[in-house]
Amino acid sequence: MKIGILKETQKGEKRVALSPNIAKQLIDKGFEVLIEEDAGASSSFKNSDYKNIGAVVEKRGVVFKEADVLVKINPFDEDDLKLVNKGQVLMSQLFHKSHPELMKKIAEKGATAFSMDAMPRISRAQDMDVLSSQNNLAGYKAVILGAYEMTKIFPLMMTAAGTITPSKVLVYGVGVAGLQAIATAKRLGAVVEATDIRLETKEQAESLGAKFITVDNNGEQSEGGYAKEASEDYARRQREAVNKSLFQADLVITTAMVPGRKSPVLITEEQVKQMKNGAVIIDLAAAQGGNCELSKINKTVVKHGVKIIGTTISPESVSTNASDLYAKNMYNFIIHLTEDNKFKWDLEDEITDETLIVHNGKIRKNGKTK
Repeated sequence: MKIGILKETQKGEKRVALSPNIAKQLIDKGFEVLIEEDAGASSSFKNSDYKNIGAVVEKRGVVFKEADVLVKINPFDEDDLKLVNKGQVLMSQLFHKSHPELMKKIAEKGATAFSMDAMPRISRAQDMDVLSSQNNLAGYKAVILGAYEMTKIFPLMMTAAGTITPSKVLVYGVGVAGLQAIATAKRLGAVVEATDIRLETKEQAESLGAKFITVDNNGEQSEGGYAKEASEDYARRQREAVNKSLFQADLVITTAMVPGRKSPVLITEEQVKQMKNGAVIIDLAAAQGGNCELSKINKTVVKHGVKIIGTTISPESVSTNASDLYAKNMYNFIIHLTEDNKFKWDLEDEITDETLIVHNGKIRKNGKTK
């Protein structure tokens, strides 16, 4: 089986789907690896790094023509699909619930597509979960970016010239990104608070040293390992409970996303008006509309004295580590799906069933062929 790794074309993207180290592990398992020339350049991987471990570096058109499996990080775009051939297997994050037209076009090509972002949140799939591996880095980078943009330092500092009080950080969403943001901000010496509609995350947040802000004693339950969209009443009560901390925060990091849907608005313009002058909001949910009403994707907005940064590129800014982690997820996924370097097509397996979105030109839904 020939696995082709494509260079990412999305603006601002610096990652590559397979690092040389992981490419070697696939080759050692008997797979052939083709990689588009300079695909790893922005992640500090040279063409020679791939050649030295036995991979073949080719031009883009050759990779599309010869590979049995085409691997990316971001969804295949219109230009990609022009080069896709019938029977090829595509692997990337597809965000299929938000891109039904893309799924239709893949089906029209007679291709098969696996969506890495559809990985089920089960123990067997933890080492294939690209959302967790990438969000872990996003949470870290969000705090570092916030520290750079703030006009204050994080830790308590006592000097002969006076005492500097620690910064206050508020984290919305205690998932993988939120937990890493809490841990990073605490390591830097900030006073950290966190909130989530899922009461089950309280213990996790507190174990990292954050004060958990609760709405009531019941909370909301997760759905498939992800937070589900809160009711309008619950969202209102959550805003009221969090407002005191929000208005005192120096840095706010929002991470709340609902798979396949627009991100919930957690911070309105009216709330921003009451925040501290000079406060910073890092909105990691900007790609799906943003958790702050004023967020703009990949832009910095300054309004009412608050700097609002809507970002989707946190993992990309540490592309070497991000590529390594994504590659390891991809390796585990490919090994899970194959036997003797051929696909098993075990549709009774939950991992295969959930991630296989298009099969031989037919769009699948809820595990059944349409």
